[in-house]
Amino acid sequence: MRTVPGAGPLPDERPALRRCVAGDLDEFARSYWGARALLSHGPDLPAPYDDLFSLDAADELLSRRGLRTPFLRIAKNGEVVGDAQFTGSGGVGAEIADQVRDDKVAALFASGHTVVLQALHRTWPALVDFGTQLSVDAGHPVQINAYITPAESQGFSAHYDVHDVFVLQVAGEKHWTVHEPVHVDPLRNQPWTDHSQAVAAAARDRAPVIDDVLRPGDALYVPRGFLHSAKALGGVSAHLTVGLHTMTRYLLVQELAALAADQTALRAALPLGFDAGDPAQVSEVLAEVVDLFVQQIQSATPDELAERLRRRTWSSTRPAPLAPLAHAASIASLAVGTTVRLRAGLRCRVVPGDPVVLQLPDRRITLPAITAEAVQAVCSGADHKVGDLPGLDEQDQLVLVRRLLTEAVLVTSTS
Repeated sequence: MRTVPGAGPLPDERPALRRCVAGDLDEFARSYWGARALLSHGPDLPAPYDDLFSLDAADELLSRRGLRTPFLRIAKNGEVVGDAQFTGSGGVGAEIADQVRDDKVAALFASGHTVVLQALHRTWPALVDFGTQLSVDAGHPVQINAYITPAESQGFSAHYDVHDVFVLQVAGEKHWTVHEPVHVDPLRNQPWTDHSQAVAAAARDRAPVIDDVLRPGDALYVPRGFLHSAKALGGVSAHLTVGLHTMTRYLLVQELAALAADQTALRAALPLGFDAGDPAQVSEVLAEVVDLFVQQIQSATPDELAERLRRRTWSSTRPAPLAPLAHAASIASLAVGTTVRLRAGLRCRVVPGDPVVLQLPDRRITLPAITAEAVQAVCSGADHKVGDLPGLDEQDQLVLVRRLLTEAVLVTSTS
């Protein structure tokens, strides 16, 4: 067993990640993560992806769920269509001007356009659950889009993404070409359009690292920065693009710089009349600023940095959905013997002391020191019955669990 902070113990197989990668997951982490593309064939993976998404699911979203922009994009040959070409009023009782028009989408799709359903980790139940689990397995925030492409069509030309992706082929066949980066490990503010000429030249002139056809059940891992393009073959193709918004070492640099704001000398004003564009004037203050900044970096503690990183990153991933009415009913009916567990996907950290501090993505909860052992238990990820928690009598267990249910930290087996 291994433990992911805030998610409790997980089986070694990491179920969502296992569906994306064939072979040994530790070898994937060592040799492929962020460094090499990998094609995994369906027979080597646990199951196809029709339980997660399908063409019928796409039709339902496009026709019956009242989607609005930006939950839908439409493109052809790399050109994105304006929203007005596929949206309109929601009609009586839903006077919203940008709801998706199924008839307009149908016409565009019939003329060779690719339909991109965005943020399915928020709108399609099976992918909400899958995305939540994958973010726990991988430790990085996850987003999921679906690309539905007509036969013999290409939605986007060669480009790179600023996040890692797993491509999960759902229906049809699509020919993928992947090339080495022209800009290694791009940050989120370094899009492929900054290197569009180099991207086009590399896709045209370099030998690909992957040049293959994905069929239903196949998975392709593409690290950020790797160039890729795809073309549907003989029929309609649908694939999920599961994006992992990788946290980088540069993130720590940014937060170290933010900590420098605590140093008075670094907050001091530059000289009156200072010309920021004059290298000579910059050189007069640069050495002093560098020295002060180095001192700040060297004095920073892991606790300080972790606190800032927690606030910045944990809120990027939402925990599993909570049914408000059912959850309220479970709070009202709480009793000794009720089974509770940590809400799936909720990032949290227990800091023992007096008081006990429970760190959450958006806040801190303080609890009496006597609850430390019980809080550690219920935040481990395992199921626990009220009445069996360590260190507290039954009445105190009810008080603690009711508080953590009300804070949406715990859920019951019925909610």
